[in-house]
Amino acid sequence: MKKTNSLYWVFTGLLVALMGIGSIPDILSAPDAVALFKHLGYPAYLLPFLGIAKLLGIVAILVPGFPRIKEWAYAGMTFDLTGAMYSTIVVGDPVSSWLFFVIGFILIAGSYIFHHKRSKAASVLTNDSITT
Repeated sequence: MKKTNSLYWVFTGLLVALMGIGSIPDILSAPDAVALFKHLGYPAYLLPFLGIAKLLGIVAILVPGFPRIKEWAYAGMTFDLTGAMYSTIVVGDPVSSWLFFVIGFILIAGSYIFHHKRSKAASVLTNDSITT
């Protein structure tokens, strides 16, 4: 359980950092974020919406309980990253820019998998203490 818990927090901490750092320029409509959105062909008014959605996803993942909302948060982060990766592919950005997305997908998957392992282990511990 200790190893699972540690791995969960490593993946989740890195995921929170990645999404959190990415959300700030979006919320503030920073010039670099606006330029990137323009390059990808999206309107700048979408930036604050996506930034706030990322922050809400981070909160949903970090706050204990609310399993269904956590599932949606992980799904939303996956959709966000998938859409961003697809957009960079469509506009012809180099393959080297995909590394960022691969890292993001690994962090989402690791956090998600270890979240479920932790939940399962906690439920087994709770059930064992009830039966004894």
